[in-house]
Amino acid sequence: MGRVLGIDHGDVRIGIALSDPTAFLASPLCVLDSTNAGLGQLVALIAEHQVEKIVIGLPRNMDGSYGPATEKVRSFIEKLKALTAVPVFEWDERLSTVSAHNALREAGLNGKKRKGVVDKVAAQIILQNYLDAQP
Repeated sequence: MGRVLGIDHGDVRIGIALSDPTAFLASPLCVLDSTNAGLGQLVALIAEHQVEKIVIGLPRNMDGSYGPATEKVRSFIEKLKALTAVPVFEWDERLSTVSAHNALREAGLNGKKRKGVVDKVAAQIILQNYLDAQP
C-alpha cells in the first residue's frame, strides 16, 4: 500500500493529513482554504506526495443519520473525483474534531493557536482511524 491522504472538509478550511509510505501512521500535513484555489492546491498535493488513496471524513449525526453537512462533503467529493483518478473513500468522522480539540488542549495549545491546527489534526484522526481499520 502507498501513501493515503486524509481530509477533514469544513465550510472554511480543509484539514489535510498524510500517511507514511507504508500506510501505517498518519501525520497532520496542512490546512487549505475551502475554495476552488484550495481544491487546486489539494490536487497538487496529491500529485506531489504520490497519493494512492484518499479518505474523506463524512459527517454524520450521533444517531448515524446524515445531515446538511454530509451533502456539502459529497459535493466536494464529486469535484475532487473530477480532478483526480485517485480513488476516494468516505469515512465516518463523528467526534474527530472534538477529539482533535481535546488532544490539542491537553498539549497546552490555547484557543487561538488551536484554531490554526485543529483541522489538520482532525484529518489525522480520521486517517489514522481508517488506517487502523485496514486488515
